[in-house]
Amino acid sequence: MNKILYLERIRNLREDSDYSQAEVAKILHVAQRTYSDYERGNVRIPLDAMIQLAQLYKVSMDYICCLTDKK
Repeated sequence: MNKILYLERIRNLREDSDYSQAEVAKILHVAQRTYSDYERGNVRIPLDAMIQLAQLYKVSMDYICCLTDKK
């Protein structure tokens, strides 16, 4: 998985859905700073949080991980 594409994808999904980092952080039950670190690649996103993101944005994990361009 290309790290840059993966980080762009989660940021783009959030922005396209009109969510702030704080809103997504609240959904994931993490601090806004932690979520910001996820998007910047400073901290790996835990699997359970990845699943929650896929469900939130109604996309597949393959799409989030850049294994496909099909949502």
